[in-house]
Amino acid sequence: MSWIFVALLAYFLLAVANLADKFLVDNVLKSAKAYAFVVCALGLTVFVAAPWLLEWPGFNLFIFNLINGALFAIALWLLYEALKRGEASRVLVLIGGSTPIFSLILSSLILKEAFPLNQLLGIFIILAGVFLIAFLPKERNLMKRILFWLKVKNEKNGLALKFALFSAFFYSLYFISTKIAYNYQSFASSFIWTRLGAFLFALLFLIKIYDRQEIKKMFQGSKKDKTQTSRGRLFVFLNQIIGSSGFILQNYAVFLGSVVLVNALQGVQYAFILVFSAALSLLAPKILQEKFSKRIIIQKSGAVLLIALGIYFLTI
Repeated sequence: MSWIFVALLAYFLLAVANLADKFLVDNVLKSAKAYAFVVCALGLTVFVAAPWLLEWPGFNLFIFNLINGALFAIALWLLYEALKRGEASRVLVLIGGSTPIFSLILSSLILKEAFPLNQLLGIFIILAGVFLIAFLPKERNLMKRILFWLKVKNEKNGLALKFALFSAFFYSLYFISTKIAYNYQSFASSFIWTRLGAFLFALLFLIKIYDRQEIKKMFQGSKKDKTQTSRGRLFVFLNQIIGSSGFILQNYAVFLGSVVLVNALQGVQYAFILVFSAALSLLAPKILQEKFSKRIIIQKSGAVLLIALGIYFLTI
């Protein structure tokens, strides 16, 4: 199976999950650490496949897998901290644009990976499309309008951008390290071990009383509003099915191809959102209340075309 097809499907699912993440950290689990803990704990469900897929890799690789999992947990926690403090549109675009840049640098230094001219050109064209999306007027940003419709508040905070940049760095470090692990182990076994590493790191979030209380609320629920708690749990669970499916596919794409190229394709995630924006504005204008202008049409179309052109250069 082509790594490009796997990556495209992964980013389609992650586009949906990331929007839901913003809603959850604002309305259901208001502590970013609590949400990261719940996600890492749910990640242990992959151990149901352990009797068939899990292999002992040796002590050194075992520790390496656990460290990889910890890197993922850190990146995830920083992502939620950024989403909690800033606008989802800017946070996700910044992470999507920064991760492939960090990956390119780390891949060159650690993996000694070299890329032909067409692939380098494709990476930078996709990044150009991503940053073109970043400069869309706020009122025309689909993510912002959906979050407003869901009654999610967006507070401006420069700290959000710092969290986003650190998250992008740790995501890129995680994927580079994971690629190394995949060179010596089967995909499924290595992936399962990293979920254990992520959970073990997330146990550190139990140290503070506030974080323990937030986590306890998720698992025990609220006595005052059991219906809302049940709905929150269901939303978290369903979103994790979508997000986990996308994340597994993203990891599988890294296993099949280049980590830098897979991360560069993250720009497709935002292209999907722009296409959905145009479709939903026609099918559900009352929800999105889209107002088109010549500038917006050109900017959105240009972003999608740049990302599509970038994909073309990656594949030739």
